[in-house]
Amino acid sequence: MRIFDIHTHPILMGSGAKPEEIKQLYTEGKALGIVGMNSLGDVSFYGHCPDAGQCAKINDGNGHLQRLFPDFFTSFCHLNPTLGERVVMKEAERCVTNFNSKGIKLEKTNNASASCMKHIAKAAREFNLPVLQHTWTVHGIAGRRVPRSIQSDPTDTATFARRHPEVKVIMAHLTGFGFRGIAEVKHLPNVSIDTSAGYPEEGLIEYAVEQLGADRVYYGSDLPIREQSVTIGRILGARITPKDRQKILYDNAAILLGLN
Repeated sequence: MRIFDIHTHPILMGSGAKPEEIKQLYTEGKALGIVGMNSLGDVSFYGHCPDAGQCAKINDGNGHLQRLFPDFFTSFCHLNPTLGERVVMKEAERCVTNFNSKGIKLEKTNNASASCMKHIAKAAREFNLPVLQHTWTVHGIAGRRVPRSIQSDPTDTATFARRHPEVKVIMAHLTGFGFRGIAEVKHLPNVSIDTSAGYPEEGLIEYAVEQLGADRVYYGSDLPIREQSVTIGRILGARITPKDRQKILYDNAAILLGLN
């Protein structure tokens, strides 16, 4: 069974960038059946609000991975919407041109319902990129630690998607937003989810497939924060059809990202 991991951070807090570390990650991934990883960058290294130069360094880290293993790593471009339209568009264009970025990654720089998200929508339309938005139910552990002004609840991500129905949105962290988050975006056809974050929760994958359809669910691990054998196991152990399982683990990402 082929697996593509749409949500990884191979370089995290400055660690993991050495060639031998990347080679080990590649080897371990292959042993688990992973044929590709999508790097979202070292998005926490500079804090919640990186400047333009820091965003560029994060994205250059993705480029470093791709140069070493071009047939294994893809990447999403990390952007900070609060820096304004010019900065957002310039960095998005640089990422697409230099790294063939397949999407946009948004962390906790601002709430997904903020007005500055219009710059992200413009970049997504201009370069035909999906937007992967960090999302977590504000009543959860992460919600208590992170100010509401920058923590995006499922309602906030849904608000962005509703304002921009032409933009493909991936709501990240299934076990961070849970059953409520699935219900929040059920009727928004431009929103999909990834399965990253937290320990497996019984019935959650099944509920996502039932409510959204398997076509709107992507496998993601949040590596190295999460252990891939566990995050893959939650998909393999779910009570879903083999066809739906393969869609989640590989087929959906292959279609979205244009993988060979």
